[in-house]
Amino acid sequence: MILTKANGVSFYRFPNLVPFPNLRHGIFTRNGGFSKGSFDSLNVSLSVGDDPENVKQNRKIISICMDNGKLVFAKQVHDKNVIVISEKSANDAAPLVGDALITDLYNKLLVINIADCQAVLLYDSVKQVVANIHSGWRGSINNIIGATIDAMKANYNCRPSDISAGISPSLGPCCAEFINYKKEIPEKLWKYKDLALNLDFWAISADQLSDAGVIPENIYSCRVCTKCNKDLYYSYRGEKTTGRMATVIGLK
Repeated sequence: MILTKANGVSFYRFPNLVPFPNLRHGIFTRNGGFSKGSFDSLNVSLSVGDDPENVKQNRKIISICMDNGKLVFAKQVHDKNVIVISEKSANDAAPLVGDALITDLYNKLLVINIADCQAVLLYDSVKQVVANIHSGWRGSINNIIGATIDAMKANYNCRPSDISAGISPSLGPCCAEFINYKKEIPEKLWKYKDLALNLDFWAISADQLSDAGVIPENIYSCRVCTKCNKDLYYSYRGEKTTGRMATVIGLK
């Protein structure tokens, strides 16, 4: 990933998405915000017990770093519901509920909050469509990545071969232990398990992108484990009570 700094705050960008002039995106760390204690310091989630005023200030920081674009959040529920952001839904007061966001609107920044789960960022440079996916282990077994690409095809006539993808820092195969994998993980995914009962969700996501038609050369996986790098990233498995990082993508 490419380390970037704006307004004194560091974040990362995917090398395969940086060259596109119409795109803004960022993988933010846990550092550079106002939150205290277990949520130190750039927590953007309102549902983990942090002071809402601190979260509000942290979200403002994210927006400023992304050229003051409008942040679009959803209540993430570990399902496979894909939300299409239109002019109506973007201005609707009702909360959005789902684990993937897609849009072709400009200046709308799609935000996924993570603390071990993956954020998968998608960009179709031909149709000018972006998506941000929250893919935890439940999202992986439900193939929310495939569902999102299907929604991009259905709503915007996207071609998977035109899509570039980036997989964020998340729980790595070094730490993703599933003792009860036979009950929790479908048998078709057991091939991603090692002898220590750790699963490689990075490989699962890359394969799901490829199976959906994304060209492997257009997929970038940063392969950074959040639990192993708690100084930079929030980790639910490593800390339990903790914040959530922002992953952002939008059209300029």
